[in-house]
Amino acid sequence: MGWPVRDAFLESSGFHTALGNHIFELEYVIGQRIPPTRWGARMLLTAFGGGRMARSLRAADPDLIVSVFPAATEVLGELRKRGRLDVPVVSAITDLAALRYWAHPAVDVHLIIHPESEEEVRHIAPRSRIEAVTGLYEDAYLQPRDRADARRDLGLPQDPRIVLVSGGGWGVGDLQGAIDVALGLPDTFVVALCGRNEDIRSALEGRFDPDERVRIEGYTAAADALVHSTAGLTVLEAIMRGCAPISYGWGRAHIRVNNRAYVRFGLAEVAADPAELRATLARALAQRPEPDRSFARLPSAASVVLETIGMS
Repeated sequence: MGWPVRDAFLESSGFHTALGNHIFELEYVIGQRIPPTRWGARMLLTAFGGGRMARSLRAADPDLIVSVFPAATEVLGELRKRGRLDVPVVSAITDLAALRYWAHPAVDVHLIIHPESEEEVRHIAPRSRIEAVTGLYEDAYLQPRDRADARRDLGLPQDPRIVLVSGGGWGVGDLQGAIDVALGLPDTFVVALCGRNEDIRSALEGRFDPDERVRIEGYTAAADALVHSTAGLTVLEAIMRGCAPISYGWGRAHIRVNNRAYVRFGLAEVAADPAELRATLARALAQRPEPDRSFARLPSAASVVLETIGMS
């Protein structure tokens, strides 16, 4: 989509600075919360990125387009609305709430990971087809997995309760504070996931490497409870595995909206500060939830996409 769209949406995420966090909040308010500026942001996004995208699509000559990125979905929806796209557009949504940009009235099909998201998508795109699907995460999550086997495969200790602290792909939030809270509870071992943020990974390794109860990773682990900062697929995967999810440590912009939705739908706990996290985490470790196997009954994203091609 070229500059300035690339810089604004992909390369301006200085989340670990106070200024970066304020800019992120401001972008969210302007782009999603206020209707006039939301419309203006959509027009600017399409003006700067729509031409490049339309040319790329003409060169590709697709039968159907699947978007997995909100800014791209917004532009595709506008191109479809204006008659510049004559093939179906599908949006693959991996958040629970705050779905402006993920959803658009002119998008033909919206794929959602949480059935609870349908009401919001329907409000944005009343005539779209909306399907809760599998396939936007690894199929392994649909299969039962023994915790002891998972721990052994990952080289994790068998006996202590394992707390997974995650900053998502961005590696954001109060990861150090969450680790400190978890270590303050008896009989706990902490795995911290830093995503692609090598700076925070180095900082946590420097702070906790001497502690044998802490392991710092990029991704993946087997745990009894999840402390996660950025909503999205990680919370859903925890629900599917019966790992109690707790949202803590960031709560910025659309994450704040997702947190309210987690509480409203009873999908995850939300902790506002370290003291609340300690109490919430202690409850989660005392009674681990059962794995949710209901997602295995949903259709796959691929089957819905192929069906949409057949109907077009």
